[in-house]
Amino acid sequence: MTQDPNARAEIEPTEVGANAAETGDRQLTAEHSPETPDAYGSHEIGIEDLDFATLAEHGHTATKLDPLAPAVLSVDNLKMYFPVKSSGVVRRTIGHVQAVDGISFEVPKGGSLGLVGESGCGKSTTGRLITRLYKPTGGSMMFDGHDLAKLSAREMKPLRRDVQMIFQDPYTSLNPRHTVGTIVGAPLEVHKIVPKNQVLKRVQELLEIVGLNPEHYNRYPNEFSGGQRQRIGIARALTLNPKVLVADEPVSALDVSIQAQVVNLLQDIQSEFDVSFLFIAHDLAIVRHFCPEVAVMYLGKIVEIGDRETIYGKPHHPYTQALLSAVPDVKQAAVGGRRERIRLEGDVPSPINPPSGCRFRTRCQFAQEICAKVEPPLLQIGQRHKVACHFAGELGSHPASPVTTDLLGVDDQGSPVAGATPTNTQLTIPGYEDTWYDLKTKQTTGA
Repeated sequence: MTQDPNARAEIEPTEVGANAAETGDRQLTAEHSPETPDAYGSHEIGIEDLDFATLAEHGHTATKLDPLAPAVLSVDNLKMYFPVKSSGVVRRTIGHVQAVDGISFEVPKGGSLGLVGESGCGKSTTGRLITRLYKPTGGSMMFDGHDLAKLSAREMKPLRRDVQMIFQDPYTSLNPRHTVGTIVGAPLEVHKIVPKNQVLKRVQELLEIVGLNPEHYNRYPNEFSGGQRQRIGIARALTLNPKVLVADEPVSALDVSIQAQVVNLLQDIQSEFDVSFLFIAHDLAIVRHFCPEVAVMYLGKIVEIGDRETIYGKPHHPYTQALLSAVPDVKQAAVGGRRERIRLEGDVPSPINPPSGCRFRTRCQFAQEICAKVEPPLLQIGQRHKVACHFAGELGSHPASPVTTDLLGVDDQGSPVAGATPTNTQLTIPGYEDTWYDLKTKQTTGA
């Protein structure tokens, strides 16, 4: 289809969601009366001028947080080390890539946890560990009374119905030799969920749920657009009625208008089927819209985790602050002025030989001697807020001395204090406690 470069983008609120169109593609119209005001003002705009936040405002509202929801998945001290082999005839292990190194978090039932960070920080590896595409080096993943980290392949098979994955690339994650009906119906046949004579009916139901024409079950992936292919991937993940969906950058390969459609589709699925999401993404605007809770990763570690308002409004870790400062603000650009950009010096260290102590210290402007000696714990500093930094504080208000010395039993340089007893008994527990450490008073407090 040839698009008129002068065509206007007409996006209705009902068409940005899951049931936007039978094909799941954006709706463009070249006929738009100049007297008819659009949602974005009286001037003419193209689809490429819109950002995700603007489109999302005309779709579904941001997902809400339920603080009382129980955890459906609890991850504790999860690790994944990939061996590095020497060259030659006898290949010995000479090191390990510490892709994920001791992360802990919870995914609430019917909720969403966003996982963000730069490339290579271990986000996708974490998703593959939860779905057991990789067997963890250490740690636990408690789901429905089972530790997924310790189950064999045979024991994992029945649980794979409940933990499914939406892959990042809609072009390579679908077998080009199979029809859509075969791709979506394969899990039904493997797990024998329905009789063979009812597989096609179930496939057509799933295609309709994700906004595709159910009569297109006999088409091949190359006959669909990128947005449609991602909907096929979502339909495949929904086949077994999972309790947890790991969405590994499900919209990164799509343009902005299709991103809004797919994200709103996922929100519809979440509300209708009560599915929990681990949502992995680079785009902080999408994560802010979809995930009430967000975890920030850096070099295999979670450096900050908390609710949406805290992470985006009052981040306390220098890396989170730098990450958010790099996000383009379209609305701010429209009214003039620019957000101050925090530029990090140097490159990300190698996960084969990460820095001692805090892994971010080689790029942090607040780093001191204690950062090289002692690894900062993921400390709860609010009702739903944890941060791993000796000098945690709001932007422009970082303390001059470390805030973790009393908890760790060390002095300001990170050396052990004689007779001091570390009080770090609850620093590695997944989820949140009823009490937390107040950074201002350096005392434990509660609601």
